[in-house]
Amino acid sequence: MSSSTRELFGGAITAVAPINLLDASDLRQVPDNQEVLLYPDSTVSIIVEVLERVDTADDDSAIRFHFDSLAHDNSATDSTVDAVAVIPNTRGDKTPPAITLSGRQTVAKFNKVEQDQVRVLMGLFRVDDKRVDLVVTFNVPRVSQDNGAVGDEEWNTVQNHFDTFVRSLCIVDFGLFV
Repeated sequence: MSSSTRELFGGAITAVAPINLLDASDLRQVPDNQEVLLYPDSTVSIIVEVLERVDTADDDSAIRFHFDSLAHDNSATDSTVDAVAVIPNTRGDKTPPAITLSGRQTVAKFNKVEQDQVRVLMGLFRVDDKRVDLVVTFNVPRVSQDNGAVGDEEWNTVQNHFDTFVRSLCIVDFGLFV
């Protein structure tokens, strides 16, 4: 699957992503502080969200806060963090390093009895002087009641897409965060 640089928030942010991703705002209403991209052949989604910076002791606590907030918003019955890492920005621009998290959440979708197992890949860019946390979340259903689960091969592909996305993410215009 080929990729290209994708403009987000009117070009204020760019990142390399698969070219065939759908813009969810073409299908439904999306809040102004979010960009939502959908994989056309699966239930994988990408959300890029501009949030108020959380006051935490360190970056590990900050990304765990955002992961826990997502679990709460999803009414997850279980959530687990598998790994947290930092990817430095080696490009020389002013985009902060990416704090990344890999985790799992168990969620019941649309009032179904059986629960879905969702892998969550999250990247956090802390824009300290603007008091902003830019959060990138890849939601990847691994067990799904609506046949939307991602198999092992696609999971590996999505992990590579996430890695490329967060390593390439560039904040072009910090004026976005006013």
